[in-house]
Amino acid sequence: MNQASVEVLLEVKNLVKHFPVRKGVFGRVSGQVYAVDDVSFSIAAGETLGLVGESGCGKSTTGKAVLKLLDPTSGSIHWRGERIDQLSAADMRPFRRELQAVFQDPYSSLNPRMRAEAIVGEPIRNFESTGDKEIRERVAALFSKVGLRPDQMIKYPYEFSGGQRQRLGIARALALRPKLIVCDEPVSALDVSVQAQVINLLMDLQDDMGLSYLFVAHDLAVVKHISHRIAVMYLGKMVELADKRTLFADPQHPYTEALLSAVPTPNPRAAKRRIILAGDVPSPINPPAGCHFHTRCPSAGARCRVEEPVSKEVTPGHVVACHLRDGGTG
Repeated sequence: MNQASVEVLLEVKNLVKHFPVRKGVFGRVSGQVYAVDDVSFSIAAGETLGLVGESGCGKSTTGKAVLKLLDPTSGSIHWRGERIDQLSAADMRPFRRELQAVFQDPYSSLNPRMRAEAIVGEPIRNFESTGDKEIRERVAALFSKVGLRPDQMIKYPYEFSGGQRQRLGIARALALRPKLIVCDEPVSALDVSVQAQVINLLMDLQDDMGLSYLFVAHDLAVVKHISHRIAVMYLGKMVELADKRTLFADPQHPYTEALLSAVPTPNPRAAKRRIILAGDVPSPINPPAGCHFHTRCPSAGARCRVEEPVSKEVTPGHVVACHLRDGGTG
């Protein structure tokens, strides 16, 4: 997708989110969890940006910061040209219509005491002065759009299967006709066959309604199917960003190469070199100096241990933060 030809909806610049670590009776701050550390990206109208990386790398925190469910420590978030990261809850309310979310666990994100009709209709009641009859009609239409039957509106969440509950969550996200939906691992809790159904549903809805997605996941095969561009995170940092074809064909960061080597191939006879990373992911409370990945990188050198790499565009639209790609030798 050529971002120059379409409207840029979301622009995130140098996003930082740190969480204080408190100890003792008085709760003194003894350190910081560096969950997200200087992350920048943009999302155009009708685009899906996949955000991938290992558990704990800051993907979900980034998504929550975009939605203002968490207040950023620093950096800026612009929505359609207007800065929103510093807005109060009251000033943020008008933007809630355009920014919605689909969460990872389709059961815990739904109120078990509310019927499905009330769950999907609640955003409409909160933001619009609409009569009960019209709300019921809109909810029924949303049920049909996501592959549920309108006669299921009277059911409670426990009466739906896992895939149906996620469809219910998607219907709720669509209730206010948003522009951007943050999908936080929306299929990781589902069976593989159901995953495909939900992913195809999201893609159909994007074509039909012109939606944009920030799609957070750790499954690269899923991300490749749905995304236009893919951003790779490691320990709070964004290490690579490119369109999906370029990323899969020519990864530039050693961490991206390792992730791609773990993606299963349909042909069992196809030769594939598996890259096994040594050690564990360092603690985000005490990240390594220099490049955060140097403790596990098979190509790390002395420079990597002391100097943090700067993100650079190696080819148009392909950004990577690695000393090996800026003329250095590591």
